[in-house]
Amino acid sequence: MTITPDLTTRAAAPGRAADARWHDVCALADLMPERGVAALVDGVQVAIFLTHEGGLHALANLDPFSGAQVISRGILGTRGGAPTVASPMFKQVFDLRTGACLDDPRVALPVFAVRRAPGDRVEVAVSDEHRR
Repeated sequence: MTITPDLTTRAAAPGRAADARWHDVCALADLMPERGVAALVDGVQVAIFLTHEGGLHALANLDPFSGAQVISRGILGTRGGAPTVASPMFKQVFDLRTGACLDDPRVALPVFAVRRAPGDRVEVAVSDEHRR
């Protein structure tokens, strides 16, 4: 199967992109489709996912329901056409695009901008807002 990564970038936080700094995380070839990886990016744990469709997604690795840094170990899927990750702890499902918890609308994971950079590198942007 050939993967053509999604080159779109999602906002790290609406209105906060100006203070975001891009960080090289890994080679695109290091990512396996439908398997997450955790990376420490500028002091923040980030879960990075590559979907079978080639979409790159980056969310906070902290599961807000258990307090464990485990989102990168979650199970990818879809719900209502949205790409999702289910926490491996208590199985809450989060939208990979928005971070919204589909099981509890009061909860959301922070979403990080992620992109495919020259040389097939994966970069993640972390803003000051993410470090608070």
